[in-house]
Amino acid sequence: MGKLVELEDFKKKIDIEIEKYLNRIIHETKKRDALMAEAVKYVKKMTLAGGKRLRPTLMYYGYLAANGKEKEKMIKAAVSIELIHMFLLIHDDIMDQDDKRHGLDTLHIKYKKLGKRIFKNRGLDHFGNSMAIIIGDMVGALGNQIIFESQFKAELVIRALAKLQSIVSMTVIGQSQDLYIEYRGRASEKEILSMYENKTAKYTVEGPLHLGAILGGAPEAVTAGLSRYAIPLGIAFQIQDDILGVFGHEEKLGKKIGADIIEGKQTLLVARAKNKANAKQQKILNELLGKKNLTGNDIKDFQDVLKETGSLDYAKNLSYELVLRAKRELQKIKINPEAKNFLNDIADYMIEREL
Repeated sequence: MGKLVELEDFKKKIDIEIEKYLNRIIHETKKRDALMAEAVKYVKKMTLAGGKRLRPTLMYYGYLAANGKEKEKMIKAAVSIELIHMFLLIHDDIMDQDDKRHGLDTLHIKYKKLGKRIFKNRGLDHFGNSMAIIIGDMVGALGNQIIFESQFKAELVIRALAKLQSIVSMTVIGQSQDLYIEYRGRASEKEILSMYENKTAKYTVEGPLHLGAILGGAPEAVTAGLSRYAIPLGIAFQIQDDILGVFGHEEKLGKKIGADIIEGKQTLLVARAKNKANAKQQKILNELLGKKNLTGNDIKDFQDVLKETGSLDYAKNLSYELVLRAKRELQKIKINPEAKNFLNDIADYMIEREL
């Protein structure tokens, strides 16, 4: 539980900086447009409503890994990756047709409801989606702006901004792979693991670590070593997300259990189950994947197939093996001992978590 306490302590610090920064943006935006100021206010509410701040935490410890000394400056800069995260989530919610984020209406749903009050029944879905897209774009721009305005050396800021664009680009590739796989309705385990690397590992673990390390002036040997740690850990993180999406607790996740089933997500769990399922189990998978009105019994039937086919155990074991690989790679890197200890322990926390 030590790393959970450390994460919670850092979350409090970063949340203060998120609130301060977005309050400033709200104040500045209100001078130009009251409606957009309200939108940023809602983004602030959504951002602070949940999440462990894992990405800014990793960005901070990437900085410490490079022996960075200006900790307060780094905490302010780490708000950047959390806003980039929110920008991507806002767009992701539209694509996944999710209604809730951290227990609140997703942005496209909020503006669909607002449109219903103002515009009656005129293109409400389009209005909600359009507003969410442009608000998401604004939040992404703010994430970049924070790095641009940070008071680190100019050459380090330029390198960090270039890295941030690379992170978003790789995430887009992963998201496009995810969409293609979802609409095709099938995928090999190899295709899914490639998508996990691009969509999650490079974005959730490697990217934040690299951003912090770059701002700390880390040499190439350090960032390369961090990659060898981050990629297997990030894939393990996504596999754990898949497990939680079907077997987790709704109040902890902040979204509906079974959402991945409703969306017809082709996860590693699903691919493995399809490979191992008998005719009866195949029928259950085919009937439930993509079913919109999913019942509690449907979810239990789906869970049973994942257990009976060995898919759940396979996913858990693979996650564990990937975490062990990440920890072995971490020991080979010459970095600040405090950062190394934290990254070693956070690997265990990330696989044991119940977000």
